[in-house]
Amino acid sequence: MSQKVRWYIIQTYSGYENSVKTDLERRVESMGMSDYIFRIVVPEETVIEKKADGKEKEKIKQLFPGYVFVEMEVTDESWFVVRNTPRVTGFLGSSGGGTKPVPLAPEEINQILLKVGIISKPTYDHLLGKNVEVVGGTYSGLTGIVRLVDNDQEKIVVDLDFFGRATPTELNAHDIIEK
Repeated sequence: MSQKVRWYIIQTYSGYENSVKTDLERRVESMGMSDYIFRIVVPEETVIEKKADGKEKEKIKQLFPGYVFVEMEVTDESWFVVRNTPRVTGFLGSSGGGTKPVPLAPEEINQILLKVGIISKPTYDHLLGKNVEVVGGTYSGLTGIVRLVDNDQEKIVVDLDFFGRATPTELNAHDIIEK
């Protein structure tokens, strides 16, 4: 995928998010836009509601009512296809009048995609006992052996050599690479 492929938020009539998703998927197929419009997501979660009689009922709840998330490359044609889908009122971050929308930052969309289970958090268990090099932060350039991994916090404890002694040091998983 090209660098121009980003996530955008489209505004819809509230309550019509899933029908907009279905309509847009059909339009992408029929208009040959699958090289420009990739994933269409309506973030939802299942919640358990207690009824007045004490019974529990599962209910699907929209995380962002009135919004649909679209992974796409914005071209005049792809923008037109999305913008003119029935019950789409516009792009979030576009001031109207034909101005192109503002994409979501990767950190923002990744949190949403993690929450709804579309992507999963990376794991670092494969690094246990391996030699790694620190490539970011204060200890950049040092090497050591991975002793402990915390996948939830994305932290890794590495034995780094300080003054001839192995010193356990907690590092961000993004700051190390396998040697």
